[in-house]
Amino acid sequence: MQGIQYMKISDFVWLMMAIFLQFSCRKDMPVDALAQIPYSPEKVEIRGPEGFPQMPVPPENPTTVEGIELGRRLFYDPILSADFTMSCASCHLPKGNFTDNLAVSDGIDGISGRRSSMSLLNIGFADQGLFWDGRAATLEDQALLPVEDTIELHNTWPEVVARLQEHKDYPLLFRKAFGINHAGEITKELAARAIAQFERSLVSSGNSKFDRFFRGEVELNDEEYLGYVLFFDLDADIPDAECGHCHNAPLFTVNDYFNNGIENVADLNSFPDRGRGEVTGDQFHNGQFRAPTLRNITLSAPYMHDGRFASLDEVLNHYNDGGGDQVVINKDPLIRKLRLDEVQKEALISFLNTLTDTSFIQDPRYQDPFE
Repeated sequence: MQGIQYMKISDFVWLMMAIFLQFSCRKDMPVDALAQIPYSPEKVEIRGPEGFPQMPVPPENPTTVEGIELGRRLFYDPILSADFTMSCASCHLPKGNFTDNLAVSDGIDGISGRRSSMSLLNIGFADQGLFWDGRAATLEDQALLPVEDTIELHNTWPEVVARLQEHKDYPLLFRKAFGINHAGEITKELAARAIAQFERSLVSSGNSKFDRFFRGEVELNDEEYLGYVLFFDLDADIPDAECGHCHNAPLFTVNDYFNNGIENVADLNSFPDRGRGEVTGDQFHNGQFRAPTLRNITLSAPYMHDGRFASLDEVLNHYNDGGGDQVVINKDPLIRKLRLDEVQKEALISFLNTLTDTSFIQDPRYQDPFE
């Protein structure tokens, strides 16, 4: 008959499968169409540039293409917050070296935190605890905390899990990443594993000027080279700027905790933020914070755990002056008057600029998948 179009059998089959999937992804279904979808995750070995150590990856959460992609979506999705307004990325943006360039961040209720968001660049290599105080042992542990933090995303994991289970896309993505057979198998632990996989993928590109210099591909100019010598104390006739002890290559952090003298306190119990001491309960650890990476440091201002220094000039002045008047016994002994002149301080900043890695910042694999 003229004017009537018939649906192809193949189109009809696909339509029925789509309808089946839509209804079968309900979390109360013991087994559904997800189980019919092939589960064959592609493993990924994450490597840093030349000279980087091997990244520690927990055997229970191997890195896969599918896990990273699920983690990227979760990282950028405001579905994790109580009012759907914030995501992990709200405080960790690529353009700020995965910080938000604020002294401290506000959560969904407009309440300010007390610490600056840390860069996530090369965070997969951090093997001595995460956050400024080291309270999370692994990225999987770390990923669980912001959701239920009353200042940050101020949600509950049961609510987030329910949203993910009932979502039109996430059950399929969890199937591909972790082999779940039905939406009800989505858990907070699997969500945290996916976010951790994405965060482990945030690795330097190896295209910074320093990396190319390290490989012998380019030379540093005179000012950059002087900063390099100062940073690593390579010449006995030139002052040691004492940088490389806490920010050693290739990661430009030693992933340890230090009291760098920014608080002028009289005793170990007077720190306004006890930092590492809050976690360990050891009074000697009060006022100690994790040394962050200096890679892309020019993009991640302001500086220190509370964002008190707006510029690298202020940071260098603090260290050059010996860290103020703090006299407590756990102040790091390397915090001393350096007596660097203006030329030497400018040289250090020039060297720090060679650590800028725009290839990492602009890598499409790390960008918002919803844009």
